[in-house]
Amino acid sequence: MSKDNTPVKSPKSPKAIKTVEDFENQDTLLKHVDITIVESEKRANGTLHVRDHYTVYLVDLKVTDPDYKLVQSKISTIWRRYTEFEQIHDYLQVTYPHVVIPPLPEKRVLYAWRKSDTTDPEFVERRRAGLENFLLRVASHPRLCFDDQFINFLQEEHGWRETITDSGYLLQAENKIKSLSVSIRLKKPDPEVESFKNYGKQLETNLGNFLYTRSKIIEKNYALCKLHANYGKLFSEWSVIEKEMGDGLQKAGHYFDSIADSIDSVAEDEEQLADQLKEYLFYAGALQQLCSNHEALQRNLEQAQDTLNNRLAERTRAAAGKSGIMSRLFGTTDPDIVRDQTTRALDAKIQADNEAIEKAKLDLEEFTKKVMVEIDHFQKQKDKDLHESLVNFITLQVKAAKRNLQAWTQIKECLQNMP
Repeated sequence: MSKDNTPVKSPKSPKAIKTVEDFENQDTLLKHVDITIVESEKRANGTLHVRDHYTVYLVDLKVTDPDYKLVQSKISTIWRRYTEFEQIHDYLQVTYPHVVIPPLPEKRVLYAWRKSDTTDPEFVERRRAGLENFLLRVASHPRLCFDDQFINFLQEEHGWRETITDSGYLLQAENKIKSLSVSIRLKKPDPEVESFKNYGKQLETNLGNFLYTRSKIIEKNYALCKLHANYGKLFSEWSVIEKEMGDGLQKAGHYFDSIADSIDSVAEDEEQLADQLKEYLFYAGALQQLCSNHEALQRNLEQAQDTLNNRLAERTRAAAGKSGIMSRLFGTTDPDIVRDQTTRALDAKIQADNEAIEKAKLDLEEFTKKVMVEIDHFQKQKDKDLHESLVNFITLQVKAAKRNLQAWTQIKECLQNMP
C-alpha cells in the first residue's frame, strides 16, 4: 500500500473501552461498510496429470458511508483461500492476546452424520457462510476492525501475504507456543480468570456432546424417514391391483413419500444451526486461550518476584562477606573492597529487578482490565446467540414432528375413507 493510500486511523481510540457499554458504543468498520462473501469457486493447480484442487471465496466490500476515508476504494472484490483466512486469524490471535478472537469455521467436517468431505458443495456453502460471519465478527470488533493487516486483507490482492509475514507475527507465534507449552503452575492464580478458563472447558465439552448426540439422532431420523419411501412404493403398487381401495392406497402412498422427502430440508436447516453451535464450540477454545495468555503474564510477574527475592538473598550474603566461593567453602569473609564491589553491582541489579516487577504488574493490570471487558462482552453475545440457536433448533424439531404427525393423520383418513 502506498503512503497516499495508507488507512486513516479511527478517531475513536479503542483504549477508551472500560465497560461493555463502551465496547458497544465504539466506532467500528462495519458501521461504514458492507462485507459479504458472494460466491465460492473451485480451482486447480499443478500439471495435467497431477491436479490439486482448492476452493477460493470472493470477498465483496462496499462502502455505505460516502464520507468514509479508511478504505482505498468504494467497492472492492478479492478472492481469498481458506489458508489466507487462517493466516489473518493467526495474526490477530498473536497481535491481540487480550481479545476473544472470533473463530473460523471448521477446516474438516466435524460431527458428521453422513459421509462428507471438504469438497462437498453443501460443506463449501456452509464454510462460505462461516467465513463471512468471521469477517463480520472482526469488522464489528472495535479492537480488531481497524487493524492495517485486516484492512489490507479485504483489499490487497497482490503482496498481502508478504506484508503480513513481514510483520513478524510468525516469530511471535512460535515464541508464544513455546512459552505456553510449558506447564504453568501459578502460586496464586486469579480465581476469576481460573473460573472463566474452567467455564470454557465445560462449554466446549457440553457443546461437543450436544453436537455428537445431534449427529446420531439426525442419522437415525434420516434413515427412518427415507424408509417411508418403501411404504410409498408398496402402497402405490398395491393400488394398481385394488379397484375399490386403489385411490385411498395411492393417496396414502403419496403421504408416505412426503414424509421421506421432508427430511432433506430438515437436515439442511439442522446443519446451519449446528454450524452456529460449532462457532461457540470454537469460541470456547478462544476463551481458554485468552485465560492462558493471562496466566503467562502472571507467571512473568511471579518469576520477576522470585528473581528479586533471590537477588536480595544474594545481596545479604554479599554484605556479610559470604558471597565468594572460598568464603562458602572455608567460612572466611570476603575482603572489604570485594564486598563493596559486589554489593554495588547487586544493588544495580536489584533496582532493575524492581523495575521489571513494576512493568510486569502494569502489563498484567492493563491486560486484566481489557480481558474483563472482552469476557463480559463475549458472555452477553454468547447468551443471545446460543439462546436464539437453541430455540430455533427446538422449533425446527417441533415443526418436523408436527408435519410428520399431520402426514400420518392424513394416511389414517385415507385408509378409513376407503370403501
